[in-house]
Amino acid sequence: MTRKLSVTVETYPIAGRFVISRGAKTEAVVVTATLTEIRGVGRGECVPYARYGESVENVVAAIESVRASIEAGVSRADLQRLLPAGAARNALDCALWDLEAKLSGVPAYATAGFDAFSPLVTAYTISVGAPDEMRAAAARAADRPLLKIKLAGEGDEARLAAVRAGAPESTLIVDANESWDADSLSRRLAVCADYGVALVEQPLPAGRDEALARLAHPMPICADESVHDRASLAPLKGRYDAVNVKLDKTGGLTEALALARAAQEMGFSIMAGCMVGTSLAMAPAVLVGQMANFVDLDGPLLLARDRIPGLSYEGSTLMPPAPELWG
Repeated sequence: MTRKLSVTVETYPIAGRFVISRGAKTEAVVVTATLTEIRGVGRGECVPYARYGESVENVVAAIESVRASIEAGVSRADLQRLLPAGAARNALDCALWDLEAKLSGVPAYATAGFDAFSPLVTAYTISVGAPDEMRAAAARAADRPLLKIKLAGEGDEARLAAVRAGAPESTLIVDANESWDADSLSRRLAVCADYGVALVEQPLPAGRDEALARLAHPMPICADESVHDRASLAPLKGRYDAVNVKLDKTGGLTEALALARAAQEMGFSIMAGCMVGTSLAMAPAVLVGQMANFVDLDGPLLLARDRIPGLSYEGSTLMPPAPELWG
């Protein structure tokens, strides 16, 4: 077997700014792993995330640390033992999935146990900001059926009121990105219920979310920063109702599918989520989306430009990836 690995760092501008409780960004910096064999090429993309101690430099270094093994032909199962969950393993794992599909002619969805890719309705993200800014953003997206609202703690009630006024018919889910505290949790959940919020994502900091087990949930509460792979599932029981499965957290599609299936067996609902990346990062996550109650794969919709070819979105409906892109 002659397999070559190449690693590239690419930058894609965001349309405007993407703002959450931890800060703002104007570009998506992604790391792409490309595996080349005589009969095919496989690609995978990851987004290093500082919240998890990742940088572009240390993700690239992690990929390079297993270059010899990758080029020697290791399998996806081998890769799970070579690298921990995280962005570096994600890029390589997704590249191996893509390469396998290209070499075998068997689509990735079939290898994953699905009959086909089905179109998905994705959430569209409204960045946190002043209420008037968020109302205007919501009004521009009011024709989308599902909006994901970023919140930040103080002032969230005004933000929710503004968004609901701007998009009165859309279903709302909110993401606090760990910005709430236990003392205000019950009050803020009640406000969310008043505005018809269908799901609240990661209201409390990971590791300090015990209060979620002590109060009623007026809507499902979804773990994001609190869940990475199957090893992190057990402590969530009784605190969360759903888990956000992101490939950059799980370390690729292999563990993401295993996590989603294990979570369902434990009674959790599934959200298929993403970092802000290109269509190449979203494409494998479409497989997780086949199992999900909520889908949040809007990364390319937030970019000023995407890869070509990219995913096709018809409004908020995400169409299955073409083989030229991935899988």
